[in-house]
Amino acid sequence: MFDVVVVGGGPSGATAAEDLARSGHKVALLDREGRIKPCGGAIPPRLMQDFHIGEDQLLTKVNTARMISPTGRSVDIPIENGFVGMVDRKDFDPYLRQRARDAGADYRVGTFVRIDRTADETAVIYRDKASGTEMRLPTKLVIGADGAKSKVGRAEVPDADKVPLVFAYHEIIAAPPKNDVYDPKRCDVIYDGAISPDFYGWVFPHGGTTSVGMGTENPSVDLKAATAALRKASGLEECETLRKEGAPIPLKPMDRWDNGKDVVLAGDAAGVVAPSSGEGIYYAMVGGRVAATAAAACLASGRVSDLRLARKLFMKEHKTVFRVLASMQNAYYRSDERRERFVSLCHDIDVQRLTFEAYMNKKLVKARPMAHLKIGVKNLAHLTRLVSPVFT
Repeated sequence: MFDVVVVGGGPSGATAAEDLARSGHKVALLDREGRIKPCGGAIPPRLMQDFHIGEDQLLTKVNTARMISPTGRSVDIPIENGFVGMVDRKDFDPYLRQRARDAGADYRVGTFVRIDRTADETAVIYRDKASGTEMRLPTKLVIGADGAKSKVGRAEVPDADKVPLVFAYHEIIAAPPKNDVYDPKRCDVIYDGAISPDFYGWVFPHGGTTSVGMGTENPSVDLKAATAALRKASGLEECETLRKEGAPIPLKPMDRWDNGKDVVLAGDAAGVVAPSSGEGIYYAMVGGRVAATAAAACLASGRVSDLRLARKLFMKEHKTVFRVLASMQNAYYRSDERRERFVSLCHDIDVQRLTFEAYMNKKLVKARPMAHLKIGVKNLAHLTRLVSPVFT
């Protein structure tokens, strides 16, 4: 009998399993292996601090972000007093799973099938990868960390099938040497309706490789064709393609993360990917940690209501940031005219500083109220067309 079975071994599930195992709980971690999520791979310094990730896991450190408008004009934003760390999920996820195993989690490779309940026992049923047979994991609680369109969530938690999704696709290519259009220390974010009508494209360096991709909520968009166009526009058309990956990504936290009995969701399964930026690794790991905290509280108290702690703890710290990012996406991603204005707004030095302070620290910065006021006025001026986009 396990205390908790964690379904899904990405950053969220692996973090939940490691935390629970380190606190003395009997944990099983179920993962199907072989799937690599399309991801730019950016992680902030706070993630490295909170989850004890060493710099040896980084492929490179990025010191500049370039925002590119629909007309091709760009703004370079230096990352002052910090950096953006870059990882490849191909290596980062197995590293996190191994940490969970080293902490004592019982690791199983297979595919989740269902949760069986009888008067005497609750069990996770999975299809073992090696044998192809169904196996049982008797457990007290289940953490569903099996990504967007979570099978655990759809079977157990109301409205889990109603989370809005962005469809993301990227290609990992052999990185070219530094040249006039490619910088191995810079992340390029492309706001262009020709690439994505409602999200953005990206070129993120991974040391010897590069992630080039885009996302959209529009199912009629040809993601591969859009990515090919992005590679051509970025001078990366001739680079060797090493991998191609696609997957849905949620952009709105669910209103409820548990079933009121024995299941709580975490990470993408709970919808915790940041709007506007699509950042997911940090929030997935936080989601895994708060799910583990809620599960431990429930096991200690016997109160199933303690499972609600996962969402409460997460939203207490990150609700405002998610609300601001969602508002920004709704305001600026709807047309190329708005995207042009957004990139122009990013030229403001206060916007640059506050953006990356918030990114690295994962909270809104309140130290400079006049800067916030000035940004608010400029934002309103752009949205009401009182000013024209300006680049210098």
